[in-house]
Amino acid sequence: MLHNTAAKAALAATAAISALLIPAAGSAFAASPASGATVTPRADSYDATCRSHSRTYVLKKYYRRVPVGPPTFYTLRCGTPTWGWKHIKAGHGWNSTMDRKISAAIGTGDPNGRGGYSTYLNQCPRVEKFRTIIGTPAGSNDLLTAYNVDRPAVAGAARC
Repeated sequence: MLHNTAAKAALAATAAISALLIPAAGSAFAASPASGATVTPRADSYDATCRSHSRTYVLKKYYRRVPVGPPTFYTLRCGTPTWGWKHIKAGHGWNSTMDRKISAAIGTGDPNGRGGYSTYLNQCPRVEKFRTIIGTPAGSNDLLTAYNVDRPAVAGAARC
């Protein structure tokens, strides 16, 4: 009888944990909006955070390693329709992929001559794939925008 009670308790605990892991029908995990764009919990929480904070509120820091000293960091602020997170979300889309691309460009990308960092395809001639631009009215180390790019890096670049 004791063994049967322990088994029932374990089964009930497993069912309770499973219920917590399965998204509810109305959650951001369970459904995408009608536009087909991916809604992530972070985008929803950034929306809520930016509604209750000013445009200069820091949502996230991206780090770039430097040869000597501590890493440099760049901030993503709530911003406005022309810069920051609100601009990126409205103009270029926001999801976990965009977040990873920004992190990669800032973290290990090459300076792009536009005050930010870019990632490139490993081919010749180089083709820029993703660009960030740094510097906003709120601060010189703030992310202004970030977007996909599909064209040669420089028209007069050295031939391969």
